[in-house]
Amino acid sequence: MTSTTETEPDALRDGPGPEPAGTGTAAPAGAPADGTSEDTPGGIAADDAGPPHGEDEDIPVPPGAPRALLRSLMGPHRRRIAVAMLLILVQQAALQAGPLLVSVAIDRAIPALRRSESGPLVAVTAAYLGCALLGTLLQRAFIRLSGRINQDVLLDLRGRIFRHAQRLSLDFHERYTSGRIISRATSDVDALRELLNEGLQELLSVALSVTYISVLLLVMDWRLGLASLASFVPVYLLTRSFRRRSRTVYRRSRTAVATVIVRFTETMNGIRPVQAFRREQANDEAFGVVNAEYATANADGLLAMARFVASSRATANAWITAVVLWGAYLVADGSLRLGVLAAFVLYLRRLFDPIDHLAMFLNSYQSASAALEKIAGLLAHEPTVAEPAEPERLPERPEASAKGLEVAFEGVSFAYRNGKEVLPRFDLVLPAGQTVAVVGATGAGKSTLAKLLARFHDPTDGRITLDGVDLRRLSTPDLRRGVVMVTQESFLFSGTVADNIAVGRPGATREEVEEAARAIGAYDFVAALPEGFDTDVRKRGGRISAGQRQLVAFARALLADPAVLILDEATSSLDVPGERAVQEAMRTVLAGRTAVIIAHRLSTVEIADRVLVMEQGRVVEDGTPVGLIGSAGRFADLHQAWRDSLV
Repeated sequence: MTSTTETEPDALRDGPGPEPAGTGTAAPAGAPADGTSEDTPGGIAADDAGPPHGEDEDIPVPPGAPRALLRSLMGPHRRRIAVAMLLILVQQAALQAGPLLVSVAIDRAIPALRRSESGPLVAVTAAYLGCALLGTLLQRAFIRLSGRINQDVLLDLRGRIFRHAQRLSLDFHERYTSGRIISRATSDVDALRELLNEGLQELLSVALSVTYISVLLLVMDWRLGLASLASFVPVYLLTRSFRRRSRTVYRRSRTAVATVIVRFTETMNGIRPVQAFRREQANDEAFGVVNAEYATANADGLLAMARFVASSRATANAWITAVVLWGAYLVADGSLRLGVLAAFVLYLRRLFDPIDHLAMFLNSYQSASAALEKIAGLLAHEPTVAEPAEPERLPERPEASAKGLEVAFEGVSFAYRNGKEVLPRFDLVLPAGQTVAVVGATGAGKSTLAKLLARFHDPTDGRITLDGVDLRRLSTPDLRRGVVMVTQESFLFSGTVADNIAVGRPGATREEVEEAARAIGAYDFVAALPEGFDTDVRKRGGRISAGQRQLVAFARALLADPAVLILDEATSSLDVPGERAVQEAMRTVLAGRTAVIIAHRLSTVEIADRVLVMEQGRVVEDGTPVGLIGSAGRFADLHQAWRDSLV
């Protein structure tokens, strides 16, 4: 369950509430279809909203995190990487033997053929063809092996991102848009894929080619060899300058593509309010801005690469011309063989031809490096709600009863990360089995209290206990079995109705699923669906109404059989008859459990044993519904206003 934005503008409004998808329509890019905000500040629902903020900032990257991530990804494949390196090493040796064999053919085999000795030429030709065939076979083997390694690495990385994103605390997901996480798992992983599939092979080929050729040039003629290798100085300076300029460009590009995905995702998620409020043109203009920024970043990257290729190619051509002219002079002088000069020309072409490949590699490398930084930052981000090192067990409940657990807030306060206090220090005890309604105007702190109890956030000070056990000492699975929260959103996953109810207790039998639906009053409408409990609710449960989604969420919570049940505006999507039916069912469901009901509708409060009235994060009234109505307090005023609204 995730948090939800409270949408009722009137704290006393009764009657059927709007469907969540129809809320939040004033956002320029379109709100998500579930009515929630992905950029809620400080990890608190809009009910308790703090200081506004703009586009979520990039996740900070700890020093060394990208290298550590790369090592952990490559570590399990060390042996296969070693074999791949051996293959490319031999392949490049076979490939670079070609010009040397040409030199031998010109200086020795051709003169021998003129003496009617064909053996040397046949041997050189066979060696040349053999090296070409060996190089082809080894390259094929290398590509297959490296491809498998790359796919295994990318499979591991995507899985890590998905698992870690689920593990991160709710406040992270409320600060950072889902589009940015999607960008990490898609476009950023694709940037790494391009580098692994093509760039690394090019880099290895270029590095080995330069090494082999450098040695051969020095062996064939040290004078021309040194002159040729001197070209590395200007090429290195050009490469260094390109890397420095392009690093900033590609970091900007990775951020820009994430912004494009965020804008696109938010608009498509909120397509109903977008169309209902004719936001298409405004959204198109907003998308055009971020799309243009992405295009500009890409264009800057291509321009930097074009400058590098042009300048390095001009340098290479000038150097080749100078070396060839000097070599021709040495041949004419008789101090250099013609075959050696021919081999030099071929090797020089091979030495400088990879410049284009080097540029493409640097292009992929800079893009992948920026992507790796983004991914490493995400994976290095630790949940703020941490799993205890030595968890304690929840107290066992008697099997024959559905007793709840005592909830205690001891010296609890909560503040935003920026220091703004939402809940001042308070103490509160909810006896086991008691149903407590929490009411108050928007921004009073009701949803924050509920989220602290569900441990979606930890209090800034103090502690919250279940039967004396600090929530921070409970393992997450134990906590989620003991405390269940039903939100206004009623999020349903793609799949059948039965699957969505069984989320409350995986492994439940069909009979148990149907019994939970029957107890909550959802059985009849589910049975009337085209395929009954096997009906696919589709994306976000869009095949059924908001009220029906809410009933499925209640059945899910009932099947989970928690000791503590939190209902955060959980009946807001129901019409009056549906709400009455759910209230009747919940009298049985809540019996014996500890329950906290966050409510705007005062009709929901009728089933509560106790009412807490909150204002500005403080509990200002505490008593039974009847007792508070009879007093001249805030709840009495709210109740009277509600009754007047029904007339």
